[in-house]
Amino acid sequence: MQSQQSFILHRLNYLLSEHPAVVGFRWSHAQSWGATWVFLFSSISFYFAFSVTLHILLLLFRHRSRPVPLGPIPAFHSLAMSAISATILAGTLTSAAAEIRDTRWLWGRTKTPIQWLLCFPLGTRPSGRVFFWSYIFYLSRYLHVFRTLFTILRHRRLSLFHLFANSIPMVMSFLWLEFSQSFQVLEIVFTTFTYSVVYGYRFWTELGLPTASFPLVANIQMILLGLNLICHCGVLFLQVWGGGCNGIGAWVINSVINGGFLFMFLNSFVKMRWIRKKAMESTDTDGKID
Repeated sequence: MQSQQSFILHRLNYLLSEHPAVVGFRWSHAQSWGATWVFLFSSISFYFAFSVTLHILLLLFRHRSRPVPLGPIPAFHSLAMSAISATILAGTLTSAAAEIRDTRWLWGRTKTPIQWLLCFPLGTRPSGRVFFWSYIFYLSRYLHVFRTLFTILRHRRLSLFHLFANSIPMVMSFLWLEFSQSFQVLEIVFTTFTYSVVYGYRFWTELGLPTASFPLVANIQMILLGLNLICHCGVLFLQVWGGGCNGIGAWVINSVINGGFLFMFLNSFVKMRWIRKKAMESTDTDGKID
């Protein structure tokens, strides 16, 4: 039994971090699907145009009280995204460990593993294990946007914040690969862990099972943003006092985008809490009158 478990673990480790497709990966405009700026911005433009058009058509030809039946599709999507996120998380962790093991002798005493996770050495190229999983993460962002279609078809809701919130990860993950940006390993670990939990929870609720008594998704996203902020401070420190990090220009753009998204998210989060508080106060008032 133990030998069988060891064989399974060894096989999984091989598939996640030692397979030739993983070890030999190289980000290339010619060979990697979706690896051009034209594809990126064309996809985002199509996403915006299609979402807005679908929303308008449904408002014109279908009453708001009649949602489009989707059956088990949203549940299946949540389950698939949770499984994909968990796989990327496992692959990134095992690949990062393998890269540290194989290249640590090059660092000497200049870097520790946590420094490498935050700050790639100057001259790092987008090839190898961790960039393979970064590429898979980038591709998974295109599957993530189907949540927008479900929201439109079910609830007739569409907001600029929602469209930008789904487009921003596409741009950021593209920049990670295009410029071999530092900090992306931890960013992928944090994000995929979050998505594996969030989508697993959504799958749970899609089945009609009880929901959490607090805003689980929003709270997890707040924790993720807090971890990102701490790590961004670490990257800045290593850039200024540690000799420089690879892809720092892309990191600056990433930080600006994250800052804008943080502002939009906090604004939305505060409004949601305010609306919930007003609803509870209204309920309490009605109860006293009765």
